[in-house]
Amino acid sequence: MKIDIHNHFYPPAYLKEVEGSGKNTVLKRDELNRLLLVYSGDYNIVLRSHYDPEERIKMMDKTGLDMQVLTMTTPGVDVEEPSYGLKLSEIVNNAMADVVNKYPDRFSALATLPMKDPEAAIRELERSVKELGLPGAMIFTNIVGEPVDSKRYWPIYEKAEELNVPIMIHPTSPTDIGLMDPYRLVPLIGFPFDTTIAISRLVFSGVLEKYPGLKFILSHLGGTIPYLAERIDRGYFAYPECKGILTKAPSEYFKKTYLDVVSFYPPAIEFAVKFMGLEKLLLGSDYPHQIGDVARSIETIKKLNLLEEDKEKIMGENAIKLLKLR
Repeated sequence: MKIDIHNHFYPPAYLKEVEGSGKNTVLKRDELNRLLLVYSGDYNIVLRSHYDPEERIKMMDKTGLDMQVLTMTTPGVDVEEPSYGLKLSEIVNNAMADVVNKYPDRFSALATLPMKDPEAAIRELERSVKELGLPGAMIFTNIVGEPVDSKRYWPIYEKAEELNVPIMIHPTSPTDIGLMDPYRLVPLIGFPFDTTIAISRLVFSGVLEKYPGLKFILSHLGGTIPYLAERIDRGYFAYPECKGILTKAPSEYFKKTYLDVVSFYPPAIEFAVKFMGLEKLLLGSDYPHQIGDVARSIETIKKLNLLEEDKEKIMGENAIKLLKLR
């Protein structure tokens, strides 16, 4: 099976809600009559395929993709006030579950959590898993500027470990855009580096030490983690500030995470395979964003210098095991 675990869906009920009531989430038309979802630091062009499951199924049939694991994308719900963020997350998760229930052979989905209110996030995670049947959740690399290793989020990670469900970490606008403001460098460069910062902080703060059963999925081939892990390890052995409570080198914790292969450059994926191992890589496309491409994501894996059975693991077998899709 071919299972795309990194793609994005805006439920129509969510779009309708923020169009009427969103404060920091703006839905508008631009001068080219494109529908935009605008937020601080970036924007997304909303296509029909962002919100229409039937449109996605046509694409999936055309490309040979069996299933997509739907996730929300930026700006998420935490750009709004906590109480409204909770309302939005409930709308999103209910709608995601409805799509999965209507097309159980084509879609699964990850829950959206109202992270600004950690207690509400715990309740919504449990509801999404136990009542709605969603196999995990997605959070962002920072919560409106607050780092994800903040102690107040640790109970959420404890609950995810208890429920034995993964948490996908997807980038959002970095806390300091600075020189990345022009040329859309925020999604091109800022996103992967914010992923790198987020998982590095989660490791050094001891989250994965305290919750060894916790499973994180890192977007976009893990940011730059496979390529900087050796340098991070050197820092761990050289700098007293890096020791903390860790009982082993940071790279050992990084290797416990999963990476989606949203990269269309085979050598980069092959390097990640050498670092992480075959069982930790998952097919992803970033569909239907402008720089996403389902067909190309599949073709890239086919081009890898790997055995066919190993390519099948990345295409879908690893996702089936991680998300318990059978």
